[in-house]
Amino acid sequence: AHPKFGTILASCSFDGGVLIHRETRPLDWQILYAGRQLHESSVNSVSFCPPEHGLMVAAASSDGRVSVLAHQPDNSWSIEYIQDNPLGVNAVSWAPAGAYHDGSSSSSVRGAAAAGNGESASEDSPRLVTGGCDNRIRFWVQDLSSGQWVEDASSPVSKDVGHTDWVRDVAWAPSVMPNVNMVASCSEDRTVLIWTQTGPNEEWKATLLHTFDAPVWRVSWSVTGHILAVSSGDSNVALWKKGIDGKWYQMDSVQEENNPVQEG
Repeated sequence: AHPKFGTILASCSFDGGVLIHRETRPLDWQILYAGRQLHESSVNSVSFCPPEHGLMVAAASSDGRVSVLAHQPDNSWSIEYIQDNPLGVNAVSWAPAGAYHDGSSSSSVRGAAAAGNGESASEDSPRLVTGGCDNRIRFWVQDLSSGQWVEDASSPVSKDVGHTDWVRDVAWAPSVMPNVNMVASCSEDRTVLIWTQTGPNEEWKATLLHTFDAPVWRVSWSVTGHILAVSSGDSNVALWKKGIDGKWYQMDSVQEENNPVQEG
């Protein structure tokens, strides 16, 4: 979690549970919250939200659901469930705070019917992206008035390019340009896709980053959102960067950038 909340760690396990730990003093960890049997199957991924939304954790499970745990003022934890897909959810990632903020008052509401059911979504609404065993990614938004999570149908996902096997990981890139969002997804089909949305209510469109020699397990963005790390089943970790021509290039070494590990 963000340091403003203290030294807090979330863990998940095959038994369907999520534990939230706090370091009370160096090397002394205590369980802050025990969500045992939170899910009916393995929990595959946990992720803390941006600190602007408070202390919340999302957990993706093989039972097809995503649970969202939110810390309350009385030190209890509320639980909301997202019904994703029946085949299972492998990964979850939060949108960065301000992902849909461009500084104009007209952007304060991103249209009605966020999920086709009449609910609206503010630019400040928490958002998630998930990757599942149905080979798809999905975008979710929380309605701030009701607290319910709904699929963000106002921003459809293009079907022109997609995965053909389980999506193993998703990663929402840090915001670089106002109202331009990127999400990386990787799959057992050996591909990494870069999904780009160029404005509120616009379609998410995918481009192929690369087809690897083995299934791809994890993707992770640098802090600035300019470099993507990709780990695959052949024990390799590759760093990729987008060129000024809009194409993605594999970096030969970390040293070719001016110490990118620290800057990124």
